[in-house]
Amino acid sequence: MTPSFPPASFAGARPASLSRPSPPVAAAGHAPRGIDPASVDRFVNAYREATGLPGVAVAVTRGNEVVHVAGYGHTASGAPVTADTPMAIASLSKSFTSLAVMQLVEKGAVGLDEPVRARLPEFVMADPRAARITVRQLLDQTSGMADEAFPERSLPQPGSLREAVARLRGARLAADPGTRWSYHNTNSQVAARLVEVASGMPFAGYLRANVFGPLGMRNSTTIDTERDLPPSARGHLHLLGAALALPEPPGFGNGSGGVVSSARDMAQWLIMQNGRGTGPGGVRVVSAASVAEMRTPSGIEDSYALGWSIGTTRKGSPTVGHGGDLLTATAEQVLLPRSGYGIAVMANTGTAYADSDAVADALVAMAEGEEPEAPPSVSPALVIDLAMTLAAAVTLLLAGRGLARSRRWAARRAGRPAWRAAARLLPYALPGLLCLTIADVFGLLARGKDTTWLHVAYLYLSFMIWLVLATGACAILVLVRIGHLVRARRAPAPG
Repeated sequence: MTPSFPPASFAGARPASLSRPSPPVAAAGHAPRGIDPASVDRFVNAYREATGLPGVAVAVTRGNEVVHVAGYGHTASGAPVTADTPMAIASLSKSFTSLAVMQLVEKGAVGLDEPVRARLPEFVMADPRAARITVRQLLDQTSGMADEAFPERSLPQPGSLREAVARLRGARLAADPGTRWSYHNTNSQVAARLVEVASGMPFAGYLRANVFGPLGMRNSTTIDTERDLPPSARGHLHLLGAALALPEPPGFGNGSGGVVSSARDMAQWLIMQNGRGTGPGGVRVVSAASVAEMRTPSGIEDSYALGWSIGTTRKGSPTVGHGGDLLTATAEQVLLPRSGYGIAVMANTGTAYADSDAVADALVAMAEGEEPEAPPSVSPALVIDLAMTLAAAVTLLLAGRGLARSRRWAARRAGRPAWRAAARLLPYALPGLLCLTIADVFGLLARGKDTTWLHVAYLYLSFMIWLVLATGACAILVLVRIGHLVRARRAPAPG
């Protein structure tokens, strides 16, 4: 996978891939009219068979009707995924945080264009410009906070929203508020803490009372850290075609990526969104004016609004959506205002595989009367893993050959200057150097995005296995050659 840059933490870190065009349409086949459950089932089952995706849940709505909700495959613990299985939705959570803030704006408890500090005095940064950050700028990611000024993922992680705000006291801004767009999870965490203070309720309790409860989202909640993920929301990586159930790396996600929900619950959410604030049964959770406000881009970044991404499909239809990535799970949501469709997908594989993205793109194609692109016959991830397995085998063969010749290598250099032997050994330090600095290297490739060694390992598992193996093999080879060289130099001269 090309480094487009990752979510490097539990908090999730991707706006919406659905703001880009849908995939190409297959040339052959009859184009279906809209989405029907049988077509969804056929595509998802074929996709799972082709890619090895362990589990996925799908919700499709149109207007105020549920078209299809279903689960496929199994969770990391082996239980079946159903329409009611709670799964991680990662950065889709930002849309929920935005809604909570807008509810308080309607009540007069928060001002969208007032400084955050007016309602949240604990929001203090080392940079005096932070006093000018508005609530709107938190939601549309134009506050000036960014990874290069505050490495939110590689720093020690907070355990609560209060701690997430408190750790900003020594932080600075990367830009003046309102002048630059930078996707930064801390923005949404500060906004969620604002909800707590303005409402007098814990964020999870606020969502339960004002969003989940009224909409009948019985399997939904929001959590603080990866330790709070229910077993059904834990995910996988792939290695050589096998799905490996692995724990999500440490991270904080409440407000920015902490919501856990099910396909059936997400259908209720999509109906409310397409109903401009009115959910199933006529319950209104937010005004139509606030819904329109949440979908209005900032002017700094035309494709991002208040917790939502704005884009178009391949056919030019407008979309409102958001993507969500954990390192072991992904999710997508997209609204098609012209046709009234709403789509949500949750997959229990990490961002390296983009499974929820691919399934959602296929459903968007169906909604527009197109035949979705067929799943790949060979998974790109499997091709990469096979290539790295071959590289690992070659590395071991070369290392074994070098070890077998170490005594002869040392004998030839016993009488030469030590610096020449050191120069010959120096290239073997390169894998180790790359292994130690890999997080910084990927940060540079991703234009300053913060990450850690563990996050890179989750994103590029087979590559990192090869790199660690190469580092160890080179270290052993160097140590053995140095040992033989020392003994050769100490040996008495012949005669």
